Amino acid sequence: MYQDTIAAIATPQGLSSVGIIRISGSEAIDVIDKVFTKPLKNVASHTINYGHIVDSDNNIIDEVLVMLMKAPKTYTREDVVEINCHGGSVVLNKVLLEVVKNGARIAENGEFTKRAFLNGRIDLAQVEAVMDIIEARTELALNQAIGQLDGKLSAYINNFQQTLLGIIARIEVSIDYPEYESELDNEVKEDIVILNDKLKQLLSSADTGKMIKEGVKTAIVGVPNAGKSSLLNALLEEDKAIVTDIAGTTRDVVEASINIGGAQFVLWDTAGICETTDTVEQIGIKKAKECIEVADLILLVLDGSRELYDIETELIDSLLNKNNVIYVTNKSDLNIKVVLENSIGVSAKNKIGLDELKQIMVEKSIGFQVLDGGISNQRQKESLAKAINSLDKVLVSIYNNMPEDCWAIDLHDAYGYLGMIIGESLKEEILDGLFSRFCLGK
Repeated sequence: MYQDTIAAIATPQGLSSVGIIRISGSEAIDVIDKVFTKPLKNVASHTINYGHIVDSDNNIIDEVLVMLMKAPKTYTREDVVEINCHGGSVVLNKVLLEVVKNGARIAENGEFTKRAFLNGRIDLAQVEAVMDIIEARTELALNQAIGQLDGKLSAYINNFQQTLLGIIARIEVSIDYPEYESELDNEVKEDIVILNDKLKQLLSSADTGKMIKEGVKTAIVGVPNAGKSSLLNALLEEDKAIVTDIAGTTRDVVEASINIGGAQFVLWDTAGICETTDTVEQIGIKKAKECIEVADLILLVLDGSRELYDIETELIDSLLNKNNVIYVTNKSDLNIKVVLENSIGVSAKNKIGLDELKQIMVEKSIGFQVLDGGISNQRQKESLAKAINSLDKVLVSIYNNMPEDCWAIDLHDAYGYLGMIIGESLKEEILDGLFSRFCLGK
């Protein structure tokens, strides 16, 4: 437990009907008793109390409701007091000043959540879920974050760790008493293969979790005048991009977001890919190709009213090894001359085929079955991948008849990497960097 008591404004700055000042720490109740007209030390926990905040001369600063929550059943597992004031910045800052004068200090970014973590109320995966809830831009992202805050990912990790501990214990018994574990090789190998398959299944959810959280990066590509900008506008149902009959109108990447099926798609309308000597257009084409490389989803737009150009055929061939491409045949309301297997016909101009395209976009990216409590960020993904790699090393050691001591080393490593996902054995600077992303009152 910390010795000092912290305070911060927990609501956004600006005018509002209500603003909240949060206080947490061993002296939280002593601090509030010095500035609130009703003594709270002997009041029952989890109660709301009416009164006034006053200064040292007993002048009223504001009429408030004070919520009293005594440890350990609080967000931080410390005594917590929340002052519900009127929402103006002047009154909030004046109340906060009185709180600081009477024994609290201003909290650092994310310090309330950091205390919740260090006091054992939540683990690091749940800490990240708190930020994900705050930043969620779609219902799907919110549901994923709530599942992680509820401890579903943590439960997966804890279960995997318990399985590893059981395997490690059997190996250590075998080392000390080899006569009792004659079939250890096959048994351990079977258990590790099963566990590793489960970890790989969880790892496969990482890209989906990241897309749900950050949005599906979708590159709309093709040659000039194929209808890329028209498709963007049709999907958005607004004129976001300039559309003309002049080839090369789009010179830079135009970005816009849309909610499809509860998920956010970040759409990139890119410059038409073609042979050109125009310097500006060449820069736009370079950016278009960069978008193709980093996109989660690619919409290759083809003009279905004419035969394919050679450069379009080359573009199709270059994308054959990617499984995240949707081939969109535009101008399907005209006499179609492009027949491409697995392509989706649309008319961006007449809004034909867009619902089917949206459905395929969801299916091709996040899918319709999302793992509850899956991996949602790069830090978690890297730790899980390292755990899988350690288990792969164990299997290689068994295959090569290496001593059981070698197995144990890699198994302990796998256990540690799994622990990093939920915040075990992480360096202080990593924790500080994570909590610095939070606002002051969280």
